[in-house]
Amino acid sequence: MQRAALDWKNLGFTYRKTDYNIRYTWKDGDWDNGVITDDEYIPMHMAATCLHYGQEAFEGLKVYEQKNGDVVVFRDVENARRMIRSCEKIYMPIVPEAMFQDAINRVVDANRRYVPPFGTGATLYVRPLLIGTGARIGVRPADEYMFIVMVTPVGPYFKAGFKPVSLVIEEEFDRAAPNGVGDVKVGGNYAAGLRASFKAKANGFTEALYLDAREKKYLDESGPANFFGITQDGQYVTPASHSVLPSITNMSLLQIADDMGLRPQQRPIEVNEIFNFVDAGCCGTAAVITPVKSITWRDKEAVYCSDDMPGEYCARLYNRLVNIQLGIEEDIHGWIRRLPLTD
Repeated sequence: MQRAALDWKNLGFTYRKTDYNIRYTWKDGDWDNGVITDDEYIPMHMAATCLHYGQEAFEGLKVYEQKNGDVVVFRDVENARRMIRSCEKIYMPIVPEAMFQDAINRVVDANRRYVPPFGTGATLYVRPLLIGTGARIGVRPADEYMFIVMVTPVGPYFKAGFKPVSLVIEEEFDRAAPNGVGDVKVGGNYAAGLRASFKAKANGFTEALYLDAREKKYLDESGPANFFGITQDGQYVTPASHSVLPSITNMSLLQIADDMGLRPQQRPIEVNEIFNFVDAGCCGTAAVITPVKSITWRDKEAVYCSDDMPGEYCARLYNRLVNIQLGIEEDIHGWIRRLPLTD
């Protein structure tokens, strides 16, 4: 296998065409066996439910080349389970776990030359997407669906890499309503967050940090990522909220924090607790951990670290998780799945 001729160490977090994607079609109550294609475009009826009524869900995960040369995926069964929850909430047929994993196996194998080499800092980003393609004018579920898995090689989510960012507490806009769909990965949540994100950037911040929509009292999440803080007595805390997307990265960090003796806890976090943290971060598949330099709330600012140096806890958590993903440290929890590639 000859790798694609790319500048692996300088890739951005952008879409880059690869050789193939895979597509499964649901019709008459069942999924087909999937087809590998090199087509980047989707032929679709103009009345498809994904376009009019938001019947769309997606996932994001990464494939790595490990130190020993194995090509692996990180906790993809959890992504499969989260997509099932998304499907159930917006009335789409579920993508079975076995089919989800089979799709990843096949599409990564077909695009093996785009898996970045170990040590470059780049990864192969995997984007599973489920859309309602059946035509409807009335508001009801489609009768046809398409499940697509595409891949693209990416560099760090933030250009500056593992550098601290500044957040601002958002009080004007809500990301998601209690008992809505904030806890599943559907596109509407991200469209709803654009206003707050652009407002934060216009005011000199990196991203917004949301409060709960009901009481405007508790922390929720930050734009496209979960949030965590480290208390003065060294405890890892992260918001417990029905409108926060359960992050697989955060799920992993909760376990790693426990392994490190940080007594992790998911609980409601009042907004004024930001002034009692000694470290804080945002976490998700794309960035893994983004250290937080500061959080501004109204006319007050909580500062955790400098512009160039992440906090101690963020650095420790980040290094442990990334080292597990890359095969540098032992995967004692069984999170890594080696992909069955043909070469």
